[in-house]
Amino acid sequence: MKNKNFDFGLVGLGVMGRNFILNVAENGYSCIGLSSSIESIKILRKEGKDFIVDGTTSEKEFINSLTRPRKIMLLVPAGKPVDSTINRFLPYLDKDDIIIDGGNSHYDDTERRYEFLKEKNINFIGAGVSGGSKGARFGPSIMPGGDKDSYEIIKPIFESVSAKINGQPCVTYLGNTSSGHYVKMIHNGIEYGIMQLISESYHILKNGLKNKNFDIYNTFKKWNDGTLNSYLIEITRDIFKVKDEKSDNYLIDLILDKAKQKGTGKWTSQSAMDFGVSIPTIDSSVSMRIISSFKETRGKAEKLYSANKMISSNSSLKTDDIEKALIFSFIITFAQGLSQLKLVSEEKSYNLNYEKICKIWRGGCIIRAKLLEDFMQAYKNNPSLESLIFDENISEIIKKTVLSIRKVSIYCIENNIPSHAILSSLSYFDSLKSSILPMNLIQAQRDYFGEHTYERIDKEGVFHTDWEKN
Repeated sequence: MKNKNFDFGLVGLGVMGRNFILNVAENGYSCIGLSSSIESIKILRKEGKDFIVDGTTSEKEFINSLTRPRKIMLLVPAGKPVDSTINRFLPYLDKDDIIIDGGNSHYDDTERRYEFLKEKNINFIGAGVSGGSKGARFGPSIMPGGDKDSYEIIKPIFESVSAKINGQPCVTYLGNTSSGHYVKMIHNGIEYGIMQLISESYHILKNGLKNKNFDIYNTFKKWNDGTLNSYLIEITRDIFKVKDEKSDNYLIDLILDKAKQKGTGKWTSQSAMDFGVSIPTIDSSVSMRIISSFKETRGKAEKLYSANKMISSNSSLKTDDIEKALIFSFIITFAQGLSQLKLVSEEKSYNLNYEKICKIWRGGCIIRAKLLEDFMQAYKNNPSLESLIFDENISEIIKKTVLSIRKVSIYCIENNIPSHAILSSLSYFDSLKSSILPMNLIQAQRDYFGEHTYERIDKEGVFHTDWEKN
């Protein structure tokens, strides 16, 4: 090891970690990685031969070779491995050293670690990193929260390695304690929702309109050239042209329809329940991944109920309607996620800036999309915007697309095509714009069986009725 004064240290030299440290090194910073795998260190040295980068298996050597205040980023699995790494490092750390957790940690864990390290005069930053391994190497979206002064120290590195849109880095300080990981969790929840919406649109095109994969490729290509332009539409387009090397069949048709998940979508739904926020599109996307895992059960039910029997005519629906339904649902999904951020930010005093969040989501991350420019402008016009649906420009898009999503929803219902996320998006919108909901009946029921009381519309106060006497 020639260099004993490295600018930046990274723990975890898997594909994600190795690509991130190479990105940092390529941007002019000397780096050292820590790994228990000699092979990973060899790969790092080989791929980073043109940069000032090295690796070691020794924790003490790793920490002692870093300039002060030490800047140490962890890209290890969330949970116990993060705590274990921090505890092993503590004997070697000095006051004002900075630990950055770049994994998908739960925000509660981040908050706990922030307070724990603060007592020991060690600074902690929870930073969500989005973009996958390719983004880590060539420019991710980074969502840091925690100690603000520490962020200012790490800021030049993060701004150098992040994705750029019109020269603007896709990273910004978000807020205190666990705000960075909370924003990343919501990012992932929105990602779940959009992926489910796209998959349902694919199902309509393939099983409803009987489009071939080549036709679906061209449809997504057209969509990506318009309002729906986004990373997820772009990669979906490309999926439909890939063939299996051995059979010459389209690869998409050979993939088992059981979707896995790592938990961040579930965390988003759980947190929404805890804080009293409605995010049905995201909730339904999590539910559909769970339902997909019951392959045998679905097969039995299909045989029993003849689920694929078509009822209405294919000609009743156009691909333009599906495109508009997706635009509508994309907006609603982002609106749900950002509304959750707004409420939780107020509850936890994150002081989030939603214009900045939309700004850093425009590049590098999985949910980057053309519509984020409109969302960014909406929050620029009104930083305290209650929901995206109340922005004048966004509302015009909604008005132009809402008839199409109603048409798509009816088509799916009539043709036995599962469309949980699409229907949830429309129902959420209809509920939100209804000044009268049937919850008066629920309040009466609660008072009847549990004496939970109710309020009235004609006078102030809290009331209870002996319903059985009347």
